[in-house]
Amino acid sequence: MKIQALTLFPEMFAAIGEYGVTGRAAKQGIWSFCAINPRRFADNRLGYIDDRPFGGGPGMIMMAPPLQAAIDEAVANCSGNPASRRVIYLSPQGAPLTHQKVSELAGYDNLILLCGRYEGVDERLLQSSVDEEISVGDFVVSGGELPAMMLMDAVLRLIPGVLGDIESAAQDSFANGLLDCPHYTRPSEFCGMAVPEVLKSGNHAAIAEWRLEQALRRTLNRRPDLLEGRALIPQEARLLQKILSEQQDKA
Repeated sequence: MKIQALTLFPEMFAAIGEYGVTGRAAKQGIWSFCAINPRRFADNRLGYIDDRPFGGGPGMIMMAPPLQAAIDEAVANCSGNPASRRVIYLSPQGAPLTHQKVSELAGYDNLILLCGRYEGVDERLLQSSVDEEISVGDFVVSGGELPAMMLMDAVLRLIPGVLGDIESAAQDSFANGLLDCPHYTRPSEFCGMAVPEVLKSGNHAAIAEWRLEQALRRTLNRRPDLLEGRALIPQEARLLQKILSEQQDKA
Protein backbone atom coordinates (compact mmCIF):
# COMPACT_ATOMS: atom_id res chain seq x y z
CA MET A 1 0.00 0.00 0.00
CA LYS A 2 1.13 3.54 -0.78
CA ILE A 3 -0.13 6.38 1.41
CA GLN A 4 0.43 10.03 0.56
CA ALA A 5 -0.39 12.96 2.81
CA LEU A 6 -0.94 16.49 1.56
CA THR A 7 0.25 18.47 4.56
CA LEU A 8 1.88 21.73 5.63
CA PHE A 9 3.78 19.78 8.32
CA PRO A 10 5.37 16.67 6.74
CA GLU A 11 7.67 16.18 9.74
CA MET A 12 4.74 15.16 11.92
CA PHE A 13 4.36 11.89 10.04
CA ALA A 14 7.65 10.57 11.36
CA ALA A 15 5.58 9.45 14.35
CA ILE A 16 3.92 6.71 12.29
CA GLY A 17 6.49 6.21 9.55
CA GLU A 18 9.48 5.61 11.80
CA TYR A 19 8.18 4.10 15.04
CA GLY A 20 6.27 1.08 16.31
CA VAL A 21 4.79 -1.68 14.17
CA THR A 22 3.97 0.74 11.36
CA GLY A 23 7.54 2.03 11.26
CA ARG A 24 8.88 -1.52 11.19
CA ALA A 25 6.48 -2.43 8.39
CA ALA A 26 7.61 0.61 6.38
CA LYS A 27 11.24 -0.47 6.73
CA GLN A 28 10.22 -3.93 5.50
CA GLY A 29 8.58 -2.41 2.44
CA ILE A 30 5.07 -3.53 3.34
CA TRP A 31 3.83 0.02 2.82
CA SER A 32 5.33 3.30 1.66
CA PHE A 33 4.69 6.93 2.51
CA CYS A 34 5.13 10.25 0.76
CA ALA A 35 4.31 13.71 2.06
CA ILE A 36 3.53 16.54 -0.37
CA ASN A 37 3.60 20.09 0.92
CA PRO A 38 1.05 22.28 -0.92
CA ARG A 39 3.25 25.32 -0.27
CA ARG A 40 5.41 24.09 -3.16
CA PHE A 41 2.59 25.10 -5.48
CA ALA A 42 1.91 28.55 -4.03
CA ASP A 43 1.77 31.44 -6.49
CA ASN A 44 3.72 33.80 -4.20
CA ARG A 45 7.27 33.92 -2.87
CA LEU A 46 6.20 33.60 0.76
CA GLY A 47 4.37 30.34 0.18
CA TYR A 48 0.96 31.47 1.34
CA ILE A 49 -1.78 29.05 0.33
CA ASP A 50 -4.62 30.56 2.37
CA ASP A 51 -6.79 33.65 2.02
CA ARG A 52 -9.72 35.41 3.66
CA PRO A 53 -13.14 33.83 3.19
CA PHE A 54 -15.66 35.39 0.83
CA GLY A 55 -18.50 36.80 2.86
CA GLY A 56 -16.26 37.65 5.78
CA GLY A 57 -15.76 35.84 9.04
CA PRO A 58 -12.86 34.71 11.22
CA GLY A 59 -9.87 32.69 10.09
CA MET A 60 -8.41 31.85 6.72
CA ILE A 61 -9.37 29.31 4.05
CA MET A 62 -6.96 27.02 2.19
CA MET A 63 -7.07 27.92 -1.51
CA ALA A 64 -8.08 25.40 -4.16
CA PRO A 65 -5.30 25.85 -6.80
CA PRO A 66 -2.27 24.79 -4.72
CA LEU A 67 -4.21 21.93 -3.15
CA GLN A 68 -5.36 20.78 -6.58
CA ALA A 69 -1.76 20.81 -7.81
CA ALA A 70 -0.72 18.74 -4.79
CA ILE A 71 -3.52 16.23 -5.43
CA ASP A 72 -2.52 16.01 -9.10
CA GLU A 73 1.07 15.18 -8.12
CA ALA A 74 -0.13 12.55 -5.63
CA VAL A 75 -2.35 10.97 -8.28
CA ALA A 76 0.59 10.89 -10.70
CA ASN A 77 2.60 9.05 -8.03
CA CYS A 78 -0.01 6.28 -7.81
CA SER A 79 0.36 3.02 -9.66
CA GLY A 80 -2.14 0.35 -10.61
CA ASN A 81 -5.84 0.61 -11.26
CA PRO A 82 -7.31 4.10 -10.68
CA ALA A 83 -10.26 2.34 -9.01
CA SER A 84 -7.87 1.27 -6.24
CA ARG A 85 -7.15 4.88 -5.29
CA ARG A 86 -9.00 7.01 -2.74
CA VAL A 87 -8.64 10.73 -2.00
CA ILE A 88 -9.79 11.50 1.55
CA TYR A 89 -10.20 14.79 3.37
CA LEU A 90 -9.91 14.53 7.17
CA SER A 91 -12.75 16.68 8.44
CA PRO A 92 -15.00 16.89 11.53
CA GLN A 93 -17.87 17.14 9.04
CA GLY A 94 -17.05 13.76 7.49
CA ALA A 95 -18.54 10.33 8.02
CA PRO A 96 -17.36 8.65 11.25
CA LEU A 97 -14.31 6.41 10.97
CA THR A 98 -15.45 2.90 11.89
CA HIS A 99 -13.90 -0.54 11.77
CA GLN A 100 -16.02 -1.27 8.70
CA LYS A 101 -14.66 1.81 6.93
CA VAL A 102 -11.09 0.95 7.98
CA SER A 103 -11.51 -2.55 6.54
CA GLU A 104 -12.79 -1.05 3.30
CA LEU A 105 -9.85 1.36 3.02
CA ALA A 106 -7.38 -1.46 3.68
CA GLY A 107 -8.45 -2.90 0.34
CA TYR A 108 -7.12 0.07 -1.64
CA ASP A 109 -3.60 0.21 -3.08
CA ASN A 110 -3.31 4.00 -2.81
CA LEU A 111 -4.66 6.42 -0.21
CA ILE A 112 -4.25 10.18 -0.60
CA LEU A 113 -4.99 12.05 2.63
CA LEU A 114 -5.70 15.77 2.54
CA CYS A 115 -4.82 17.41 5.88
CA GLY A 116 -6.60 20.72 6.27
CA ARG A 117 -5.55 23.66 8.41
CA TYR A 118 -6.97 27.07 9.36
CA GLU A 119 -10.78 27.34 9.02
CA GLY A 120 -11.03 24.77 6.27
CA VAL A 121 -10.64 24.13 2.55
CA ASP A 122 -12.30 25.81 -0.42
CA GLU A 123 -15.51 23.84 -0.97
CA ARG A 124 -14.97 23.68 -4.73
CA LEU A 125 -11.87 21.54 -4.27
CA LEU A 126 -13.78 19.13 -2.04
CA GLN A 127 -16.55 18.81 -4.61
CA SER A 128 -14.23 18.29 -7.58
CA SER A 129 -11.25 16.29 -6.31
CA VAL A 130 -12.05 14.55 -3.00
CA ASP A 131 -13.75 11.15 -2.91
CA GLU A 132 -14.93 11.34 0.68
CA GLU A 133 -14.59 13.17 3.98
CA ILE A 134 -13.85 11.20 7.15
CA SER A 135 -14.05 12.26 10.81
CA VAL A 136 -12.27 10.58 13.70
CA GLY A 137 -14.70 12.02 16.25
CA ASP A 138 -17.11 14.78 17.17
CA PHE A 139 -14.43 17.28 18.07
CA VAL A 140 -12.09 19.70 16.32
CA VAL A 141 -8.29 19.70 16.31
CA SER A 142 -5.83 22.17 14.82
CA GLY A 143 -5.22 20.25 11.63
CA GLY A 144 -5.78 17.04 9.74
CA GLU A 145 -2.38 15.50 10.45
CA LEU A 146 -3.26 13.74 13.71
CA PRO A 147 -6.58 12.38 12.34
CA ALA A 148 -4.72 11.23 9.22
CA MET A 149 -2.20 9.33 11.32
CA MET A 150 -5.00 7.72 13.31
CA LEU A 151 -6.62 6.58 10.07
CA MET A 152 -3.28 5.34 8.74
CA ASP A 153 -2.52 3.33 11.87
CA ALA A 154 -5.97 1.73 11.90
CA VAL A 155 -5.74 0.79 8.21
CA LEU A 156 -2.16 -0.45 8.31
CA ARG A 157 -2.88 -2.83 11.20
CA LEU A 158 -5.12 -4.76 8.80
CA ILE A 159 -2.43 -5.10 6.12
CA PRO A 160 -0.86 -8.59 6.22
CA GLY A 161 2.61 -8.50 7.73
CA VAL A 162 2.25 -5.25 9.68
CA LEU A 163 1.32 -6.99 12.94
CA GLY A 164 3.35 -9.89 14.22
CA ASP A 165 0.15 -11.92 14.53
CA ILE A 166 -2.78 -11.07 12.25
CA GLU A 167 -5.10 -12.62 14.84
CA SER A 168 -4.36 -9.59 17.02
CA ALA A 169 -6.34 -7.43 14.60
CA ALA A 170 -9.08 -10.03 14.20
CA GLN A 171 -9.69 -10.01 17.98
CA ASP A 172 -9.63 -6.24 18.51
CA SER A 173 -12.62 -4.26 19.68
CA PHE A 174 -15.15 -3.69 16.86
CA ALA A 175 -13.60 -6.39 14.65
CA ASN A 176 -16.64 -8.59 15.29
CA GLY A 177 -18.97 -5.76 16.23
CA LEU A 178 -18.32 -6.03 19.99
CA LEU A 179 -15.91 -4.40 22.39
CA ASP A 180 -12.94 -6.55 23.33
CA CYS A 181 -12.95 -8.69 26.47
CA PRO A 182 -10.64 -7.98 29.45
CA HIS A 183 -7.08 -9.30 29.21
CA TYR A 184 -4.62 -10.44 31.90
CA THR A 185 -0.96 -11.41 32.15
CA ARG A 186 1.56 -12.14 34.91
CA PRO A 187 1.64 -11.80 37.87
CA SER A 188 -1.35 -13.93 38.81
CA GLU A 189 -2.24 -11.51 41.61
CA PHE A 190 -1.93 -7.72 41.61
CA CYS A 191 -3.15 -5.32 44.29
CA GLY A 192 -5.26 -8.10 45.78
CA MET A 193 -6.91 -8.89 42.43
CA ALA A 194 -6.49 -12.36 40.93
CA VAL A 195 -6.65 -13.51 37.32
CA PRO A 196 -9.98 -15.30 36.63
CA GLU A 197 -9.48 -19.02 37.19
CA VAL A 198 -10.99 -19.97 33.85
CA LEU A 199 -8.11 -18.29 32.02
CA LYS A 200 -5.66 -20.59 33.81
CA SER A 201 -7.73 -23.74 33.32
CA GLY A 202 -6.43 -24.75 29.91
CA ASN A 203 -10.03 -25.42 28.83
CA HIS A 204 -10.09 -23.59 25.50
CA ALA A 205 -13.85 -23.94 24.99
CA ALA A 206 -14.56 -22.51 28.45
CA ILE A 207 -12.06 -19.69 27.87
CA ALA A 208 -13.66 -18.80 24.52
CA GLU A 209 -17.13 -18.69 26.10
CA TRP A 210 -15.89 -16.59 29.04
CA ARG A 211 -14.28 -14.11 26.64
CA LEU A 212 -17.44 -13.83 24.56
CA GLU A 213 -19.54 -13.30 27.68
CA GLN A 214 -17.18 -10.59 28.93
CA ALA A 215 -17.21 -8.91 25.53
CA LEU A 216 -21.01 -8.86 25.60
CA ARG A 217 -21.03 -7.49 29.16
CA ARG A 218 -18.59 -4.72 28.30
CA THR A 219 -20.45 -3.82 25.12
CA LEU A 220 -23.81 -3.76 26.91
CA ASN A 221 -22.43 -1.53 29.69
CA ARG A 222 -20.29 0.81 27.62
CA ARG A 223 -21.65 0.80 24.06
CA PRO A 224 -25.18 -0.64 24.06
CA ASP A 225 -25.73 0.99 20.66
CA LEU A 226 -23.48 -1.67 19.13
CA LEU A 227 -25.98 -4.36 20.13
CA GLU A 228 -28.96 -2.60 18.57
CA GLY A 229 -30.00 -4.51 15.48
CA ARG A 230 -27.15 -7.00 15.86
CA ALA A 231 -28.00 -10.46 14.51
CA LEU A 232 -27.03 -12.54 17.51
CA ILE A 233 -25.79 -16.07 17.03
CA PRO A 234 -27.41 -18.61 19.42
CA GLN A 235 -24.43 -18.57 21.81
CA GLU A 236 -24.50 -14.76 21.99
CA ALA A 237 -28.27 -14.72 22.54
CA ARG A 238 -27.96 -17.23 25.38
CA LEU A 239 -25.14 -15.35 27.10
CA LEU A 240 -26.80 -11.98 26.66
CA GLN A 241 -30.00 -13.30 28.20
CA LYS A 242 -27.96 -14.61 31.15
CA ILE A 243 -26.35 -11.18 31.60
CA LEU A 244 -29.69 -9.34 31.41
CA SER A 245 -31.26 -11.76 33.91
CA GLU A 246 -28.40 -11.16 36.35
CA GLN A 247 -28.84 -7.39 36.01
CA GLN A 248 -32.58 -7.67 36.65
CA ASP A 249 -31.95 -9.76 39.76
CA LYS A 250 -29.62 -7.08 41.11
CA ALA A 251 -32.06 -4.25 40.37
